[in-house]
Amino acid sequence: MNNKSKKGFTLVEIMIVVVIIGLLAAMAIPAFNKVREQSRQKAIINNLRQISSAGQQYILENGTPTVGYATLVPTYFQTISAVAGEAYTGLTVSEDGGSLSVVTSGGDTITYTY
Repeated sequence: MNNKSKKGFTLVEIMIVVVIIGLLAAMAIPAFNKVREQSRQKAIINNLRQISSAGQQYILENGTPTVGYATLVPTYFQTISAVAGEAYTGLTVSEDGGSLSVVTSGGDTITYTY
């Protein structure tokens, strides 16, 4: 009699598992990238909201019609870190409202209206 045990997986079974894992990864990676991009956009909009709120506060306190980002940084908040390569330094807040826009490193323009 042959007492050899036949435990283990065949090559076909292992290949099927690898294919299934590959399909799951192919579906998950684009979804992850989409969620990450949405998160970045929300963070940028939150930064723009913070700048506009600080600008409106500055305008009320000092009676000026507009204020630039550089004036707000030392007093009203710390420097804002870029999330996607955007630059906030050229932004100006006006007393009658408007919008603030930044361009990300990917070329997307994100606008916040206040």
